[in-house]
Amino acid sequence: MRKKLFFLGTLLLVLSGCEHKKASFIETCKSQNSVSATTQKLIARIKEEGLNYYGIFDHSQKAKKVGLRLPQKTIVLFGNPNFATTLMKCNASMGLDLPLRILVSSTYEGEVSISYTNPEYWSLKHNIKDQTCLRILNKASMALEDLAAYAAKQ
Repeated sequence: MRKKLFFLGTLLLVLSGCEHKKASFIETCKSQNSVSATTQKLIARIKEEGLNYYGIFDHSQKAKKVGLRLPQKTIVLFGNPNFATTLMKCNASMGLDLPLRILVSSTYEGEVSISYTNPEYWSLKHNIKDQTCLRILNKASMALEDLAAYAAKQ
């Protein structure tokens, strides 16, 4: 069943313009929606999945406040406190990458993309070897892929 879900998730990613590259530190996919619509879909899906939504950080608005121009760049912050606590027990430095975050951004030409750090990288960055924590990172990887693919499609 897990292989079937992984295959379906991978197929959805490919069809939606998302690419999952093994050992890539940053995963990115193109969105068929505006930054605002992509962000709203992402937030709605996060809540539907029972994850905690913590808010957004709008880099473009911060740039505007200091007189600079930046295409839309919005970070969506969310997570699962149970998983996060377990990961930080494996290595406190995991707190540097939690809560989870997804960047929704546009270019000056209006192309919108969704990016996030691949949790496989966290196992290296934070020297995670505990099997429970590795399983959580695997689940996080699948969840991030699914969230990005969902938010990217029209």
